Amino acid sequence: MVDATQNHDTSNLTRHRFDFEGANKVRSEETSGRIRFSMFAFGICFSVMVARLVLLGYATPAEASHRAGPQASISSARPDLVDRNGEILATDIRTASIFAEPQRIVDVEEAIDALTGVFPDLDSETLRKRLTGDGKFVWIKREVSPKQQQAVHEAGIPGIAFLHENRRFYPAGPTASHIVGLVNVDNVGIAGMEKYVDTNGLAALREAGFATTEDQEPVKLSIDLRVQHALRDELYKSMTKYKALAAAGIVLNANTGEVLGMSSLPDFDPNDPVDASKPDHLNRITAGVYEMGSVFKAVTLAMALDSGMVSLQDSFDARQPIRVRGSTISDFHGKKRILSVPEIFIYSSNIGTAKMALKLGKEAHEAFLKRAHLLDRLQTELPESRSPSYPSKWTDLSTMTISFGHGLSVSPIQLAATAAAIVNGGFYVKPTFLKRTEEQAKQVTERVLTDQASADMRYLMRLNATKGSGKRSRVDGYLVGGKTGTAEKVVDGKYAHNKLLTSFLAAFPIDKPEYVVLVMLDEPQGLKETYGYATAGVNAAPTAGAVIRRVGSILGVMPRFGQTIVPTVAASF
Repeated sequence: MVDATQNHDTSNLTRHRFDFEGANKVRSEETSGRIRFSMFAFGICFSVMVARLVLLGYATPAEASHRAGPQASISSARPDLVDRNGEILATDIRTASIFAEPQRIVDVEEAIDALTGVFPDLDSETLRKRLTGDGKFVWIKREVSPKQQQAVHEAGIPGIAFLHENRRFYPAGPTASHIVGLVNVDNVGIAGMEKYVDTNGLAALREAGFATTEDQEPVKLSIDLRVQHALRDELYKSMTKYKALAAAGIVLNANTGEVLGMSSLPDFDPNDPVDASKPDHLNRITAGVYEMGSVFKAVTLAMALDSGMVSLQDSFDARQPIRVRGSTISDFHGKKRILSVPEIFIYSSNIGTAKMALKLGKEAHEAFLKRAHLLDRLQTELPESRSPSYPSKWTDLSTMTISFGHGLSVSPIQLAATAAAIVNGGFYVKPTFLKRTEEQAKQVTERVLTDQASADMRYLMRLNATKGSGKRSRVDGYLVGGKTGTAEKVVDGKYAHNKLLTSFLAAFPIDKPEYVVLVMLDEPQGLKETYGYATAGVNAAPTAGAVIRRVGSILGVMPRFGQTIVPTVAASF
């Protein structure tokens, strides 16, 4: 009986032990499952975090802008601007910009102290308003230096972070500033070729979200950086030597219309464009219009010779001044005799030129200037341009004064383009700042002058450069032809005798012109070596000669020595 009872108790004990071990096994399996699930969930979260960090690291500026919020405007990528030889004129570089998330700022005053310590130019009160506002995103400082970025990073301010943007960099500095132009803080073109690029497709790409990569094709300009540097350097030297207020010049391919160089001083540095908007820093070549003075006589004589009513063998009476409606037209150092057409040109006779223009009549005069593109606004790729200024009613007096460069104001690039047609055989080619082949140029040319009239003008311009007012433009090895211009500036509605705008219009080699050079000096002063004179023959002409001397070989124009100085007849060209 005892054994049975013991066996029963032993059986119950064994059953209870098995039940306990089974329960423990179930609990162990449940715990192991929970651990495995927790590890799996943690792995998923960790993977998501890593993926998020990778995405943040490789995010494009546009994506970063989207995450930062609607107030974040990130600079898009722009194509490089290069000269005709591939030299970089403008390119993008990566730079950091600092922004704040006001809702995450813990201590506003501490943040202000730290930020103004790095950026003393920041206004504390303005910064306080930004950091205490309701916005989710505010810019603190755009385009900071690596050193400044590091200083802010080390300050460890909660709610302050960085976004990387594209910043425009101009390796040549001010050398071609009026051509390349500049961009604003958002990398949007606002002047020059930079603005042209935006208005011709880049803005649309940016709005569509495509202008975010840096693999865009570069925009090749017509200019040669070497020519540009030489032109600017010579203009600066002359501006300094003659104490002029300003200087400007252009080198133009006479057959393709390509601008090889263009400079207007004072200029600005597009990397730090604090002076860009100053009135005296405008681009005088395209955005200014001027009464160009006697260089305009080249246009008048070309018109007269083209008409067939005047030839090189004709003469005009320049013995007496012309008096019209209270105005007197006279000559500077006049010969006071009958002058042949070549003499009118090399002695720069206002009287002879006016009578020549009157012989054709005011209607024919106005029509020719219209045909020569001197009465309409010349618009190139550069947005900076201005319309010519001339009388609303064209009278005989208008014809006489405009014939020698007074009463009509044009942009210098306009005159250079017309001059190219005068010397290249009579074909007008609209100027361009983009690289253009001769075949492309032929598609946009138009004849404005006969071939014979052009040959006659080449003869006259060479004659003037050797025996007339342009003698100081001489360059050994190059046949230079040109015309001087000295115009009195208008001050308070009257011509000021002591405020001059001098210029020299040149072409070389004049027997078969390849390039046109036009230089200007604003209010140059007389020097001891010029015997106190400040006219174009003693300042603008030698400046043009210095430019040609430097750029001739760069442009591949071979110097020729031992050439006849002046041909006896125009036909020898």
